Amino acid sequence: MKVYVTDGSEDCFYTAAFFACTDRDCLVASQSFQLPLGAEVCEVATDREKCARVKKRLLQYDRRSADDIGLILRRDSPHKEMVALRYLRRIVQERAPVRDRRADPDVSAALDERSKVTLETHRFTGFLRFMEGANGVWYAPFSPDNDILELLLPHFLRRLGAQPFVIHDVRRRKAALWNGKECVIAQTQDKVEVTLSPEEDDFQALWRQYYESVNIAQRPHERQMKGYMPVRYWKFMPEKNPKLR
Repeated sequence: MKVYVTDGSEDCFYTAAFFACTDRDCLVASQSFQLPLGAEVCEVATDREKCARVKKRLLQYDRRSADDIGLILRRDSPHKEMVALRYLRRIVQERAPVRDRRADPDVSAALDERSKVTLETHRFTGFLRFMEGANGVWYAPFSPDNDILELLLPHFLRRLGAQPFVIHDVRRRKAALWNGKECVIAQTQDKVEVTLSPEEDDFQALWRQYYESVNIAQRPHERQMKGYMPVRYWKFMPEKNPKLR
């Protein structure tokens, strides 16, 4: 059995899919996992021509399929490439969109993985908390389960307009930097020091005051809050983390 190992990028996945579509017993992966006994590891380098050929054929059958696969590949899962590959194979086999075939396990798995990415992106449009830096730049650290920084960015570009900001995925050590005119995605160090403005304490105090005002002591809604706001997201929220600064 061959195991095609990619660099984690979308183009490299499509390059691997070029070989994997005709190799039915192979595996495609980008993260560390236990190799099957006797597996032959094949490291895949991105090939623009092969990548384009696979995408062109796929889009002939389903114009939305590339978006689906792009979302699946943002999942934090060692099996994401295989989920995406099986979905791609089903589309090519049927020569038509297959997302309405929920009874098909390959389609169901793909749509479930896609939904986990889109749901987390939607959640962070409301959960993300910005802090005012000493230089006037707003800073928002977060640690999402999935690689959603680029998906989240358009929402805040529209919402914040010319206000400079940084959205920092501390888990993946990358950040989106917006200066009011241009935006770039940059890699960061393991630990980033940010100097906050003197007013930031007041802003965070307001968040905590608001939280306390809606939380009735006789009827605490902690359990309900956990349902709407998963505990793993609380680390960067001033209303739940008094020591955030």
